[in-house]
Amino acid sequence: MRHQHNSAIPIVLLSVLMGFSVACSKHSNDETISKDIQSKVSADPETKDSQVNVTAKDGKVTLTGNVSSPAAQQKLEQIAREEPGAAGVDDQTVVQPGAQAMQAAQAAPAPVEAPKPEPIVIPAGTVLTVITGQALGSKASTTGQAFIATLAQPVGAGGRTALPKGATVSGTVVTAKAKGKIKGEGQLDLMLTSISVRGHTYPIKTNLLSSTEKGKGKRTAATTGGGAAGGALIGGLAGGGKGAGIGALVGAGAGLVGGAFTGNKQIELPAESALSFTLTSSLTLPPRGE
Repeated sequence: MRHQHNSAIPIVLLSVLMGFSVACSKHSNDETISKDIQSKVSADPETKDSQVNVTAKDGKVTLTGNVSSPAAQQKLEQIAREEPGAAGVDDQTVVQPGAQAMQAAQAAPAPVEAPKPEPIVIPAGTVLTVITGQALGSKASTTGQAFIATLAQPVGAGGRTALPKGATVSGTVVTAKAKGKIKGEGQLDLMLTSISVRGHTYPIKTNLLSSTEKGKGKRTAATTGGGAAGGALIGGLAGGGKGAGIGALVGAGAGLVGGAFTGNKQIELPAESALSFTLTSSLTLPPRGE
């Protein structure tokens, strides 16, 4: 009896050791399976961007975490099922909302920005011919009075129309002095101050258009300021009749032009008189469409 009892002890110990060895072997095999699957997932182009955790127990593989797309999820399961030693796969991963769209947006090339349109620049020296909307005169007008006119002809810049015909132009009476009956001189000085284009008003600077009457009815007209070549010719000024007016004539080098007249008359410009002014500073307009 004692001999049989003693021989049973080694058998029990051997069984315990064998069981422990099998358990260790299974644990080692599960760890190998997990690491191997994790490495393959990280290396595969379809699954490398997925945030996945891989565990294995007794050969059964459990997948958790987020994947970037349904296709990546399918590929992940395939990798796990094809792993040697894997007894089954429990896929608990979730397709992350918006991940696929985000990846597509990141992969898409950046949009090419269209070149911004350049502003429109009307240079100094450009002539603006306007039609007055009201009567003006050395006696009828007052210094500082504003007047309205319209552009008589379009002005181009860059091969296109920058200022359309009919654009509203504002001006001011810089000087208005009536001529005395016996002595003194009549004077009327005008200048443009702004122009309205496409619903916006822009300040402008022009030369001074000056008309004077001296002595016994001698009248002259001249432009001053900015050194711009140009002049206005008084034509047929005769006592304020409807046909009286200043005809706008612009010519190179014409700094002072005019004529001699008789009679004791004031300087009078009826409505719809044509006058030419020269920009002394450039005018910048925003690009078309703004």
